Order: sequence, then structure tokens, then C-alpha cells
Amino acid sequence: MSKRLISCCASEMAALDRKGLLDAIAASEGRVLACETIGALQPMLGDVTNAEFAASQGADLLLLNLFDLDKPVLRGLPPCAPDETIRTLKRLTGRPVGINLEPAPLGRDTGDPWTLTPGRRATAQNALRAAAMGVDFILLTGNPGVGVANPEIERALRELRAALGDRVVLAAGKMHASGVLAEAGRQIMTAADIDAFADAGADVLLVPAPGTVPGLTTEEVRALIARAHGLGRLAMTAIGTSQEGADTDTIRRIALACKMAGADIHHLGDAGYGGMALPENIFAYSVAIRGVRHTYHRQAQSVNR
Repeated sequence: MSKRLISCCASEMAALDRKGLLDAIAASEGRVLACETIGALQPMLGDVTNAEFAASQGADLLLLNLFDLDKPVLRGLPPCAPDETIRTLKRLTGRPVGINLEPAPLGRDTGDPWTLTPGRRATAQNALRAAAMGVDFILLTGNPGVGVANPEIERALRELRAALGDRVVLAAGKMHASGVLAEAGRQIMTAADIDAFADAGADVLLVPAPGTVPGLTTEEVRALIARAHGLGRLAMTAIGTSQEGADTDTIRRIALACKMAGADIHHLGDAGYGGMALPENIFAYSVAIRGVRHTYHRQAQSVNR
């Protein structure tokens, strides 16, 4: 039986291949925490990356949003070659690292940080570059207003899976409408989307966490997750509607709802302050889904183990 990811030390996580990572997540039985951060913004702690800060609060998986493969930037990271950005972060945190890629047309450059750039598009070329840089998982999703539609996620999944083979974990789904009003609320992710994404090569299906988008209940999320599990895939619930910056009581309620819905991975978004969830919410979420023992263990463990 695979060792649980929540019990793995840094050297054990570094040795995991795609299947090993998926098995270690599954073996953790709904207690894996993923935190999304933005590296291009000024970090909350100045000279420490937001990803390091999230790891210090108990995050098991680190997800980088707005990470441009043409211009790799993680502010607060020690100087390194651009192509070594991901590997340097992994060495400093001892965590698996993933990035978001978005299957949508390029946006017109207006200075808006959400505007989609060539280095953030979900293309086979970008996916291969990410794998070469040491990325462990890629999430196909959409940022606010970018206009990522579910049929485009399915198309991109097929393209990326064909290019990557078994090298990288592929996750897919949306945590909000991403500017596509026909896919808002209860239509953000449907049972048909779960089936299509799984068939296209997704290892992990992402759905909005209960209580984060209008009309999507715990029971409906549970049904979507049960469908993903029935197809042999893992499921990730996501807080992507700025509630990662809410009070800790709200975070605990969402965490328990996600646990009841059957989530294998619990995602916290980047919209607290300065491109990451509030640190107290990362800690509170971790304690809610696995208690202080596993939370302190993840926080205290040296990356040199």
C-alpha cells in the first residue's frame, strides 16, 4: 500500500512519480491540502515567497497561479536561473508544485494581471516546458473573466495528455464561471463535464466547494465527486471565490462540507492578501480536515528529511 502523502517527508515526496503522487493522495483519505499562490505579486512577508508561507501553515501541495512559463517569476525566491524556478521552490519547501494553465484565446494587454498571456495558455508546448522545469501537476482551469469554457478544457486535456503521457498529473475543472455566464452557478461543473474530462485524460476533477458559488449544495458536490470516484479519478474541491479571505469559522464550515462531500484534495485560492489565502485560514482548514497532529507534523517537518 502507498504511503500517505500527509505522512511523507520531503525526500519521499520528491521521489514520487505521477502514479505515486496520485496513490499517496488517495491513501490520505481526504486530508490533503493544496494552496494556490501568486508569485508575481509582492509577497506577504516581503523576502519569503507566498508559496513558502503557505507551506509553513500546513499546505501539502503548492499551486502557482499566473505563472508565466515565458517569464517565470516568484517574488521572494533566491536568485536562480529562470528554468530553475520550480525546482528551487521545491527544494525550499519540500512540496510537490503545480501550475495553472488556461485554455482560452489570448487577451488584449490592458495591464490587468488576469489577462491571458502566451506563457499561461494550455498548450502542449507549455505543458512540456512545465514538465521539463519540474512541475508535478498541471491544473486546467480559468481565472476571473478570462473566458475559459468547459469544451475548451476537454480539448486541451486531450492535447496535453497526448503530449505528456504519464509524466505529469493533470487536473481539470472550474471553481467559478471564469466569465462564461452559461456555465455559472450549478452549471460550472456538471456530471457531463466530469465524464468528458475523465475521458479526455484528467487524473483529478476539480469542482467548486459547497457554499462558494450560488446554488451548489453539499449534496450536489457529493454527487459530482461520487461520479469522479466511480470513474477511478480523484476529486478536488476548490475555494476560488475569495472566501479564502473570510473568517476562520466560515473556512471551517466549508472544510467540513468538502470532507462530507468526499474531497480527496482541498484547495484554497489566492485571494486573501497579497496573492495567497490568509495564513490563519490555511491553518484552520488543515486542523478542520485532519486535526492538530497532522497539521503540526507537516509544519514542523524539516525539508532536509
